[in-house]
Amino acid sequence: MKHPLAFGLAIAISSMAMPALTHAAKTAKTPVTRTDTANPFLAPSPLPLHYPQFDRIRDTDFAPAFNRGMAEQLKEVAAIANQKAKPTFANTIVALEKSGDVLRRAQTVFGSLVGADTNAARDKLDTEYSPKFAAHYDAISLNPKLFARIEALYHKREKLGLDAQGVRLVEKYYQDFVRAGAKLSDTDKVRLKAINAQMATLGTQFNQNVLAERNELSVVVDSSAELAGLPDEQIAAARKAAEDRKLEGKYVIALQNTTIQPSLTYLSNRALREKIFKASISRGSRGGKYDNTGIVSQVVKLRAEKANLLGYPTYAAYALEDQTAKTPEAVNAMLGKLAPPAVANARREADAMQAVIDQDQKAAKQPTFKLEPWDWAYYAEKVRQAKYNFDEAQLKPYLELENVQKNGVFYAANQLYGLTFKERKDLPVYEPDVRVFDVFDADGKQLAIFISDMYARPSKRGGAWMNSYIDQSALSGYLPVVANHLNIPKPPEGQPTLLSWDEVTTMFHEFGHALHGMFSDVKYPYFSGTSVPRDFVEYPSQVNEMWADWPSVLANYAKHYQTGAAMPKELLDKVLASSKFNQGFTTTEYLGAAMLDQNWHQLAPAQVPDAANVMAFEAAALKKDGVDFYAVPPRYRTPYFSHIMGGYAAGYYAYIWSEVLDADSVEWFKQNGGLTRKNGDHFRKTLLSQGGSADAMKLFHDYTGRDPWIEPLLRRRGLDSTKSDDGAAPSDSKSPTAPKSGT
Repeated sequence: MKHPLAFGLAIAISSMAMPALTHAAKTAKTPVTRTDTANPFLAPSPLPLHYPQFDRIRDTDFAPAFNRGMAEQLKEVAAIANQKAKPTFANTIVALEKSGDVLRRAQTVFGSLVGADTNAARDKLDTEYSPKFAAHYDAISLNPKLFARIEALYHKREKLGLDAQGVRLVEKYYQDFVRAGAKLSDTDKVRLKAINAQMATLGTQFNQNVLAERNELSVVVDSSAELAGLPDEQIAAARKAAEDRKLEGKYVIALQNTTIQPSLTYLSNRALREKIFKASISRGSRGGKYDNTGIVSQVVKLRAEKANLLGYPTYAAYALEDQTAKTPEAVNAMLGKLAPPAVANARREADAMQAVIDQDQKAAKQPTFKLEPWDWAYYAEKVRQAKYNFDEAQLKPYLELENVQKNGVFYAANQLYGLTFKERKDLPVYEPDVRVFDVFDADGKQLAIFISDMYARPSKRGGAWMNSYIDQSALSGYLPVVANHLNIPKPPEGQPTLLSWDEVTTMFHEFGHALHGMFSDVKYPYFSGTSVPRDFVEYPSQVNEMWADWPSVLANYAKHYQTGAAMPKELLDKVLASSKFNQGFTTTEYLGAAMLDQNWHQLAPAQVPDAANVMAFEAAALKKDGVDFYAVPPRYRTPYFSHIMGGYAAGYYAYIWSEVLDADSVEWFKQNGGLTRKNGDHFRKTLLSQGGSADAMKLFHDYTGRDPWIEPLLRRRGLDSTKSDDGAAPSDSKSPTAPKSGT
């Protein structure tokens, strides 16, 4: 949930954005002396929809804007808190909603750029200002006079003549201030402020270490012969990455955020696979300046102490209270019931791969070897090819980036919601590869501006995400400006950008978040766009993935980049037939990470291990939960698990919790005619446009007319009582419980 005084701002973004240390070629812009009137953050941008003035922004603008913005907001808050007039919704809650404009503008852009295009100057600012921002928001949230006004309104909220959204806003402000420590003693408030400042500093350091070490540990390869099996476009990208580092004649395999690296699917060189994997899992725990084990220990202990101060037994209990899950017990129950059938499936998948290894080694008259984590992706692809007679490389010529975006992602949005898109070249961007689109509603009126940032670069954090530069609200009169960020390797100049199927579905997924932001139609900034519980926010974006392989959408974009020929139906049929393939691995690696997250955040302060025992605690936690299958490591290991050092602390379970709703909603669409304007308009009206203005599960009920069903998820993941992909019966379909409001 957004901070009550930082609506969608970079105070949240910065803590989640995994900011990176810059590479040698990326330097801060030359400092420029600027007058206050020249600082682009001191007034709303004059560009369309208040789009950021990237061409005018200098790194030297941020600190003055931060300082002035914080000072101005504190004055505004003091005026609200100290006024003699009795508290009203207008003079207290609405006034708070309107406060902090300068700070909001500066933090939003800064937080976005730290994630998408950092440099040394921005990293320094992030380190310097993270604790200052924490102290600033503490000064507001812990202001006793301000809280007294909010509390007075809360106790008579039903008698203020407000509509439902107004009543909810009063309730959310009250709850957020209480959860921020407003009811603590003065002594405890002092300690809480110190904890928040320390956590802000440590979180920034953790995130900077992650990307700095990711860049440092990129694997250098001496010859193309060692890259046998890697697709040509990836070899070209590796060559370009080496050239960028002045390593002529060599190749660089850049690491991604996840434990298992994409290149392991293709590389036939087993020694190189092992080298890449071991580089990946060593991140953050190999000693030296980027070691994160000490930071993990300190942050987890501080979070546990903060939870205790606020009256909760653990940080997980604190974090989950305002989510749809509500309690750690509910999360533990779902994850615990999913884990046994998932691991059982993974073990069967491993047996099938071991059989292929034994067969191949026997045919080559070589001794066999035990399947290891660095072998899994490579031999899974062999099993897939044998079972379904296709490999991922066959798809890529039909999945060219421009076609996927314009004729796939945008086309589906047009068919479902009537949206149209027009690229514009006149608005400034922070990187030449970034593209900007006007988004028009079905009636021809402008709905939003969409920023598309698809390519990986050393200055950009890993993964994929959406962020909002401008939030919609009737109070401000603003329309949304939202962005999607992916990390697709950029091919050399003149080469096509050919995507994997995972990259295609990721594009649809992130655009689902963008739609959630663009369709926002709420009164107050607090509720705008994706301002919903963490375990609900992934749901609409996961639903949007369904259109990636919807027949009419796929036929519109899956065309050969050279000939224009449509993807053969038999190839598509094989893709769909293999949809449950490798789900044991996929579910187990995810559950390993999600359960690790819960284990860390369900500790009391005295139970938190020191730095020397962080990795031992991780191993013991995985074993305790039954997800310590040697061949399937967790998707993220603790020292580079940036999600839980940022906004998903005790919340990584949210992806599969949301997937219950997602899988059920996919069934709803199919049962009601699929890709139609009627269905799209209904989804938009009842859910996507509502943001956080109503209880999340009520929105789901308004959309479907019922509580969620668990069975569609179990079928999708191969965990239902029917035969799984390999012919075995995985589990009882009634074991996990679907999320319900208030449970």
